[in-house]
This record gives sequence, C-alpha cells and structure tokens, in this order.
Amino acid sequence: MKLFGEVAALNQLVGEQREEIARLKGLKGRPTIKPSGMDKATEPPKPAKMQKRRFRGKVTPRVSIEDQVVKVAVPEGSRFKGHEPFLVQDLVISARATCYQRERWITPDGQAILAPLPEGIDGHFGPELRRFVLMQYHQGQSTLPRLAGLLRSVGVSISKRQLQRLLTDKQDSFVSEARDVLRAGLETSPFVSVDDTGARHAGKNGFCTQIGNDWFTWFGTRTSKSRLNFLDLLRAGHTDYVLNDAAYGYMRKHALPAALIASLAAQPETRFADQAAWLAHLGRLGFTELDVTPDPVRVATEGALWGSVQSHKFVCDAVVLSDDAGQFNVGQHALCWVHAERLVHKLDTFTDRHRAAQTRVRGLIWDFYADLKAYRAKPNQRRAVALRARFDRIFLRRTGFVTLDRLLKRLHANKAELLMVLDRPETPLHTNGSENDIRCYVTRRKVSAGTRSDVGRDCRDAFLGLAKTCDKLGIAVWDYLGSRLKVAGHIVVQPLDRYVRGRFRPA
Repeated sequence: MKLFGEVAALNQLVGEQREEIARLKGLKGRPTIKPSGMDKATEPPKPAKMQKRRFRGKVTPRVSIEDQVVKVAVPEGSRFKGHEPFLVQDLVISARATCYQRERWITPDGQAILAPLPEGIDGHFGPELRRFVLMQYHQGQSTLPRLAGLLRSVGVSISKRQLQRLLTDKQDSFVSEARDVLRAGLETSPFVSVDDTGARHAGKNGFCTQIGNDWFTWFGTRTSKSRLNFLDLLRAGHTDYVLNDAAYGYMRKHALPAALIASLAAQPETRFADQAAWLAHLGRLGFTELDVTPDPVRVATEGALWGSVQSHKFVCDAVVLSDDAGQFNVGQHALCWVHAERLVHKLDTFTDRHRAAQTRVRGLIWDFYADLKAYRAKPNQRRAVALRARFDRIFLRRTGFVTLDRLLKRLHANKAELLMVLDRPETPLHTNGSENDIRCYVTRRKVSAGTRSDVGRDCRDAFLGLAKTCDKLGIAVWDYLGSRLKVAGHIVVQPLDRYVRGRFRPA
C-alpha cells in the first residue's frame, strides 16, 4: 500500500511536469477535473411551475419615456382608433467640448478674482467622460488601448497617457472609501469569507487577498500571502502594534515561551506606532538574537498585529471562513465543506475496493452536508448534538483503504472548524462567495496582466471592490460613480460603509 502511494505521488509529479512543458511549448494542458457538485446536489428540489413562461416580463426603462406620435396616410373617411404603443430603447454616445470663458477681475486693492468652474469639473475632462472611463475599465473589464480607441472613434481627443491619469490620478477618495467599507464590514459582520489568488505587480509575482461576505467585498494586493500579511490586512489601514490580552493569548496559543511573554508584559509600552518602533522594541528585549523554533519575532509580531485588530474592534465576534489555507486560521475560524469533500473526491484509488470505499464515504458526506444545510435554516440544539455524534461516526470509521482513512482522520481533527455552523448558523458552509468575488480580479489579471505603480495597484483593488460592493447592495455602479464625480442630475448615493453598517446593525 505504501508503494501504491509513492507511485501515485510520482505520477502526479510527472503529470505536473508534463503540463508545464506543454504550457511552455504553447500546447494544450491536461483537462481540469470538474467539481464534485456537492453543494448543488444537496439543494432541496424546486417546486414545479404550473405553466412555462413564454414571454419576458414588462420592460421598465430607468429613464423618462419620451412620447412621439407617428402619423400615417389613410384613405378619406377612415376612423381614428387611438395609438398603439411600441417602446424602443436607444443609446446616444457623442462627444461634447465646452470652453468655459471664466471672468477675471481685479479688485481696487489689487487682488485677482477668477470665476470658479461649475461643480464636477476637475481638469480638462468632464465628469461624464470620467464616469464612462471608470465604468468601462473596471466593471466592463476593457483594456486601456481599446478604451482609448473607442473614445477617439466618437470624437474625444485623448491620449493613452491622459487616459491612464483618469484611471489613477486624484482617486484617493475612492481608495479611502474602499478602506472604510472594509472597516465597516470587519466591525459589524457576523462572518467574513476570505480567499486569495496570484497577482502580478511591478514585474514580480504577488498575491491578492479577498475579504467579504454577502454585503461587501474588498481586495488587497501584496507581495506575500503569509499570516503576517493577512493580519496586517485585517488592520484595515491602521499601522499600530498593540500588546493586550488578545495579543498575549495569541502568543500562548502559538507556543511562544512563557518567559518571552513575561518580558513583553513587564514593559510599560503596550502600543507602537509602526513596524520600525515595534521591531526596535523587540531588539531591545533580545528577541532578534534568538535562533529557536518557532521564530519568536514572527510569533510576537503576529500577536501584536492580532492585538491591534482586536483593539480596533475588528472581527471581535466574527467567524473567518476559509478554504483551509493556513494563513487564514485566526480568531473563530471555520472551514469550507466543499474544499474538504474535494480532498476525498480527488483521492487516487487503485482497486475496486478502494473506489467502493471512496464512493461510500462521499455519499455519507453528501448526506451529512445536506442535513447541515437544513440545520442552518432551522437551528435546533438537540439536532446539533446528533450532528456532532454523526460527524464522529463518519470521520472516525475504518474503510480498509489506508490513504482514505488517513484523510478522514485529518478531516476529523478539523471538527470544530467544520462544525462551526452548529454554534453560528449564520456562517455559510462554503466559500463560493469568495471564489465568485475573486473571479473579477482573475479576469482583470488575464485582460491586463499586472500593475506597475503602487497607485495603479491600489486603484485597481479599490474600484473592483467598490463595484462588487455596489452590486451586493443593489446600487448601480453607474449611479455610484455619478454621485461621486458630481455628474449633473446625479442620484445621491451615501458612503457605502453606511449601507454596510446598516445591514448588520442590531434591531
């Protein structure tokens, strides 16, 4: 059996090498394995419709309807029987240039007075053009050359450099609003779902982390995907390091020696403004000179970051839901059932007996998952006790397939995180929401590769997150941009963090 496992590992390695060689040669790679479909398969059947709908619903335009009477020549003596409506929606795209002749005056005391520009005019391109550019680039996922070609074709005189400035210059307010949305979500949400994907920035590989739930989305691109990076992102823009009960508890949980914790607690300083001040403090206490495992500097820094997160009231009682990536295991952590079942689904089998054991276990997991979904809809303490006992029976069973038994034992070790829904029924059972959110980032990466400047990176992350948040809140991105850029006749959209806080404010 051990040889079977080694052969399977070698076959997997050879397959990955062949796939990489094919990619370098420009050939097609191996086909991707379809997901198990556990989540969709356990949905309750939808009631059958009495009659199949043949027509679309009534069209209700979002703009005012202009009536236009169409006349027709008729024979003399015909009788008028009214009008038959026929609704047509159309779009007018045209360029318009306005030269504002601003009055200049000189007061008797010699001061110059210049007439101000109308509201919304900030530069040589108007708010409607700026809104169109931001909408097409970030939500429409267009490329900069194609967008420049489109604008020129309708009569706008603009260069690629000017277009780039419209996308990145003077966007601090949007970046700040995205940060405020993250803070609101971390302060008020009962759970957050997290995920990450590869990112390219400044010619180097990095990682983009997604944080969100049903009401907000935020993206942050950094060079690392470590737990230090994730804890830094959870600070939502704050730079301080804090030593408090949460920080010391984190250090004890991650095996920092009690003597080192005591040396930190004995010092009067508990809050440090930035990383430089914190590392200088650790250097004075001798942490940087220690060469032991675990690294005391890393564990202490993670603890101070977690203390900062808690001091700002972020994720104090929220569940962090992830796909079992180690960097996300902080606070009250829950695991995705779809990713857990996928391990069983992708397990290599060698005999009919192995395949039968795998099929039997997958069936038990699917049935258990369906009952967890039913419990989430109607929580019950008695039912929770029964589900915990049933979990043990499934994941402590012996199938005779050694590799499968080891996997089940490993999954059983995550019992508390997989069954978090029993204590917190509002927590989803999967991270499908995060994977759906991060798809727009992957599309942007495929369309435009990476970013070069930090400003461009931050603007891309901010606008993608704000667009997703608007969609979740039921706000049209077009209206949101019009409100922020002060387009004439715009709809007033409040700061998005207010809507997020309103979703979770207790009654």
